[in-house]
Amino acid sequence: MIIDFINTGNANNMTATRLSFSVEEYHLRLSKVRQAMVEKDIELLVVTDPSNMAWLTGYDGWSFYVHQCVVLTHEGEPLWFGRGQDAQGAVRTVFMADESIVGYPDHYVQSTQRHPMQYLVEILNRRKLPTDRVGLEMDNYYFSAACYTNLKASLPDCTFVDATGLVNWQRAVKSEQELEYMQNAARIVENMHSYILNNIKPGMLKNELVAGIYHAGITGIDGLGGDYPAIVPLLPSGADAAAPHLTWDDEPIKNNQGTFFEIAGCYKRYHCPLSRTIYLGQPPKQFLNAEKAQLEGIEAALETAKPGNTCAQVEQAWREVIARYGIKKESRIGYPIGLSYPPDWGERTMSLRPGDETILQENMTFHMIPALWMDDWGLEITESFRVTENGAQTFCNYPRHLFIID
Repeated sequence: MIIDFINTGNANNMTATRLSFSVEEYHLRLSKVRQAMVEKDIELLVVTDPSNMAWLTGYDGWSFYVHQCVVLTHEGEPLWFGRGQDAQGAVRTVFMADESIVGYPDHYVQSTQRHPMQYLVEILNRRKLPTDRVGLEMDNYYFSAACYTNLKASLPDCTFVDATGLVNWQRAVKSEQELEYMQNAARIVENMHSYILNNIKPGMLKNELVAGIYHAGITGIDGLGGDYPAIVPLLPSGADAAAPHLTWDDEPIKNNQGTFFEIAGCYKRYHCPLSRTIYLGQPPKQFLNAEKAQLEGIEAALETAKPGNTCAQVEQAWREVIARYGIKKESRIGYPIGLSYPPDWGERTMSLRPGDETILQENMTFHMIPALWMDDWGLEITESFRVTENGAQTFCNYPRHLFIID
């Protein structure tokens, strides 16, 4: 089911805003974040992560290459702050009234003379917003050292609080509408993998295959139009598959090699990643043994992913299985997923790895990626899942094994 929530609350906006969620859901999100602010004694929160900005307000635009943020206090509407020419994008995507949208002049963009954070402080002072204790997403792709130094200089008496992950953690348990969008993304990624399986062949140029993957993902399926994913398709072959994050080139795909395809369907910015490996030719015994270990380990991990168990317990179930096959894996085997923008579709909170004692709750969502990257080959078979009352439920219904095309 596709839902458009029409926001007619922007009194000065003649164009109705189409929201992905109801205004009531946005208010529930604000309430959760404000409670977290109280617990950290934060008066004013500056949110620069575009995923968090969208989750709090609905803002959706490719403007995160310039400085922008959402400002939240303990009462009233959030304040959207960004480049002046992007303010019209905010008018058309956020749930707030136009008075809560502020754009800065364009001579602040990439200037060596002034910084947008200086202008933001002027706005905070003009609106008499509290600035004694300000929370900042300090360890964030989109918050630069210059942002911090300019805020410190402009607010010399302020105490800055590291609020990295504060909003992210409130996103961990998904609403029914979020889960529906992720299920739509799952249908899209299933179609993307079907395209790969039906079209890959020796001699095909990799960039041509990727073009088809993008076409399948963005065209969507059954009336569900796809969105751009936060990560580009990853599809290294042969020895390159020992490296997890290589993309593609314009070389032909070779026979007698394995290629893993780590891709995601995306719907209204909600992601469902899924990885599968295809071997052209007859795979060596090491591939078949690794496949057996990986599949058995995934089953054990999914069986453990129940409310009340911890992230570490899920990883332990996987590790105990692969240990019986003489395999070790140092990296984590999963992370939470949902709404995201480039460069990452993970939510950057908990991890399925030793030592993470986060307790799983119903409607948390993860990408389980127990991939094996060896010295000169790699194997990826992954699943995205939600935690239900009765255990893990995978989003995708796609065959889970090593695909062999001889």
